[in-house]
Amino acid sequence: MKIGELARAAQCTVDTVRYYEREGLLPAPSRTDSNYRQYGPAHVERLRFIRNCRALDMAHEEIRALLQYSDQAGSDCSGVNALVDEHIAHVDVRIRELEQLRGDLIALRARCAHDSDVGSCGILQELSHRETDGRPPKHTHLG
Repeated sequence: MKIGELARAAQCTVDTVRYYEREGLLPAPSRTDSNYRQYGPAHVERLRFIRNCRALDMAHEEIRALLQYSDQAGSDCSGVNALVDEHIAHVDVRIRELEQLRGDLIALRARCAHDSDVGSCGILQELSHRETDGRPPKHTHLG
């Protein structure tokens, strides 16, 4: 199948296919005599695997590691489990950060309880006058 057919089969764009090829996540396809990329069912399966990992917010390095495990049929799942456990820990950190952000936004929203003139809007005043806090940088495993 050609690249457009692969993209349709995996429900993504041609640019996405090319991007994952450049990143080394999707192996380069064979070429026809007229130099068209020629993909097969294994490419569809791998692209779906990659897209499912991305839907779980996994970084490319995590996906690369999972693909390596996947390519090692017969070995145990301990590495896969450890990777997913680590990803869960990343998600837990992000949830805590998002809960803090939500609390900050709720407190900010409480600064303007009425639909008044923007000149006296408590939200805008707070954003203009609040000192930037010294919070540690957000933690993320993504680049």
